Amino acid sequence: MTAIKNDWTPEEIREIYFKPLIELVFEAATVHRKFHNPQKVQIASLLSIKTGGCPEDCAYCPQAARYQTDVDVNKLLDLDTVIGAAQKAKEAGASRFCMGAAWREVRDNRDFDKVLEMVTEVKKMDMEVCCTLGMLTDSQARKLKEAGCKAYNHNIDTSEDYYGEIISTRKYDDRLNTLNHVMDAGITVCSGGIIGMGETDEDRIGLLHTLATLKKHPESVPINKLVRIKGTPLADQEEVPMESMVRMVATARILMPQSMVRLSAGRKEMSTAEQFICFMAGANSIHSGEKLLTTPTANFEEDLEMLKSFGLSPLQANLE
Repeated sequence: MTAIKNDWTPEEIREIYFKPLIELVFEAATVHRKFHNPQKVQIASLLSIKTGGCPEDCAYCPQAARYQTDVDVNKLLDLDTVIGAAQKAKEAGASRFCMGAAWREVRDNRDFDKVLEMVTEVKKMDMEVCCTLGMLTDSQARKLKEAGCKAYNHNIDTSEDYYGEIISTRKYDDRLNTLNHVMDAGITVCSGGIIGMGETDEDRIGLLHTLATLKKHPESVPINKLVRIKGTPLADQEEVPMESMVRMVATARILMPQSMVRLSAGRKEMSTAEQFICFMAGANSIHSGEKLLTTPTANFEEDLEMLKSFGLSPLQANLE
């Protein structure tokens, strides 16, 4: 059995990341089969429960108030709308329902109370509940846990060295502090990053190093491919080559064997063959539905058909 390591060095990660691609994929596939059923894929659905108007300046995000994009600002959705969306996602095959709000941080107010109610009601539907609401305090994380939140998404986006090129309105340590609050509350961590933002391979290695040396590996590691949105500072970045996505997926699988490695944003732009190679390399989770917050993604019907053609099927919810 491959040992779980939390003391990876950058040099060790670099050696894995730069292996010949065919060898890297084979090694990752071997590790994957030791820890997971290779025929099962978790399907998660992500709903934007409060859209746009965010005060942050994340260079990739169309929800930042300072950028001129096609995203409209909307207030927090009502409970019935959220429950209806969760029910639709469940019927389509999703086992995890994620709720995202374009907040810099959670505030202790009526909106947060409403989110806690949403979490409780979705949990009653026998779905795994995930939230992504921005920065959290320790007490807020514990309230989410009590309400039934299983996972919390808070991506670190890129390496610590490159972080300031992408975001100036918060620090890297702010991200890590929230992850620590989430872990201390007993909520599983969903944290990954985005490639294609102008970073180098060394930055990608740095991103993976941060995740793989947390005190506990994230339960989910989303690998996002930049979706280039008109009006954002990164709109004119070059397309991410398939090899880069495969290297990130495979290296993440080897470093964090027990984690779910998720093909997330940007999957709409990937061909079926490209996605197949990522599944071979250890990806075992996808976001599905009409949108990933505000950006297009593949719909449930297309995804179920694709998975079936690969001999894969949806993973059932883990409600423990």
